[in-house]
Amino acid sequence: MSALSDNLVTFAILAYLVAMIGHAVEYALGNGRTRIAAAAPVRELVARELVGAGGGTLPPPPAPVPPSAAADRSTRRARLAGLIGVGATAVAAVLHLAALVTRGLAADRMPWGNMYEFVLTVTFIGVAAWLVVLWKRPSLRKLGLFLTLVMVLLVATAELVLYVPIVPLVPALNSYWFVIHVSTIVFASGIFLLGVVPAVGYLMRNGYEQGKRSFPYTLAKRLPGAVGLERLTFALHAFAFPIFTFAVIAGAIWAEAAWGRPWGWDPKETWAFISWVVYAGYLHARATPSVKRNVATWLAVLGFLTMLMNLFGVNIFFTGLHSYGGLD
Repeated sequence: MSALSDNLVTFAILAYLVAMIGHAVEYALGNGRTRIAAAAPVRELVARELVGAGGGTLPPPPAPVPPSAAADRSTRRARLAGLIGVGATAVAAVLHLAALVTRGLAADRMPWGNMYEFVLTVTFIGVAAWLVVLWKRPSLRKLGLFLTLVMVLLVATAELVLYVPIVPLVPALNSYWFVIHVSTIVFASGIFLLGVVPAVGYLMRNGYEQGKRSFPYTLAKRLPGAVGLERLTFALHAFAFPIFTFAVIAGAIWAEAAWGRPWGWDPKETWAFISWVVYAGYLHARATPSVKRNVATWLAVLGFLTMLMNLFGVNIFFTGLHSYGGLD
């Protein structure tokens, strides 16, 4: 069962790679719709400037030109590549889930006992949430290129760097609080993982819509509009933050039962608190009209960086009561 889980992870990585290639082909081919949509805000801005200066009105837009046969073929190929990317992502998610289930069956416990298993679970939550978002909003499909890139990098890192054989759960984790605390922290982390993708996409797309044509802003020329990406970023973080808050509280209750104190500024506890403060700061900034949206979004990106520090940095470089990295 353990070998089956390992093979399923390998197949999932390959499926994510196929999905990324499919999305990359769609992204490279593009279509006219994105360029037309991107031009609309520019026309509106020019119209406002003309009216404000008393200089007349903007001439009507030119009549749409029917696409050529070559452009029509390119559009169909782009759509096909995008659908292949979505299909491969769904297949990868199924393989990913099967790998987690077989790992749990082989270990006779929930598959969250070390960094390898934790990263596998967080990435699965992220891709499962992405498929739900995509089902609700198919127009966001081109964001799949960046999401599958993240999946390939993180799942491959877990398999190649973080992998450890199955071992029994350490005594300190053998509690029903293990399921309560870790399941909620894993779920929130997976949503935060998904949330950082539109956050970075928004920062690039917003710069592109403001006329920036240097790297990395040019990467966002075919992404959905900045407003939609920013709203998705906020929705995902607003959904995940209460779950993350509950996870931190549950961890404190578990610490009281296991170690006789709810909080001891252990390195992982400290970084969890830092992450909580940064994400709370993002939501507060997002709700404050005087704070620019791009400034607030940078806080969301910073919050995810603190989560990465808590997962990788604390487990690898620090020693504490939460040192269950399992890299040996």
